[in-house]
Amino acid sequence: MDPERKSPQRRSRKARRTRDALAQAAFELVLDRGLRNVTVEEIAERADVDRRTFSRYFTSKEAAVLDSIRGDGDRINDALRARPAGEPPLTAYRKAVEDWLEDPAAPAWHRRERIFELVVLAEREPTLYAAFHHIRVDAQGESVTILADRLGVDPCHDLRPAVAVAAGAGALLAAQVAWARAGRPDDLPRLIGQAFDALAGELLTRSPGGRAPHSTTEESRDS
Repeated sequence: MDPERKSPQRRSRKARRTRDALAQAAFELVLDRGLRNVTVEEIAERADVDRRTFSRYFTSKEAAVLDSIRGDGDRINDALRARPAGEPPLTAYRKAVEDWLEDPAAPAWHRRERIFELVVLAEREPTLYAAFHHIRVDAQGESVTILADRLGVDPCHDLRPAVAVAAGAGALLAAQVAWARAGRPDDLPRLIGQAFDALAGELLTRSPGGRAPHSTTEESRDS
């Protein structure tokens, strides 16, 4: 191959390595020392680059820390595109999340080192939580586009894609919050399943005063 044709590819690989090094440095420093005790300059130094280089790749240390999970929304959306065309929108979204959880080639959060710590930290740090929210919003916007294409509708006029994504992403978020607060890193798949079951089941059929089958409220009162 002509060396001149290799050059853009090499530059792209180098840029990817630099970004990954910065993201990894931010991830390790922040989880080890806390978000408020780490500066952008320290992240750049750990990655062996200067502050200006950091700013070419990330707008903030929060964005750098969360870069390790930004791709998970893309993976869910890739799985959503691959779902059978005949699946109802919310079912397709749930199955895409399950495909992400079970993908052996790209481990999901509960099978990646220290991601649980990152999610717990994001629940506690307002600026990290806000950056996490922006990542979720971007991924959900793409999910709406995918479902609208599947249904052959304009999402600006037909709300079904947006409603399905809001419901599915809400179930995923509820499971994520419960996961972070429960302190059991391996429990994410069960919590996600429980959240989607609630969305598809008793929340649609039970009256507000109805007792859920798994509730222990009455048993506690009787004991």
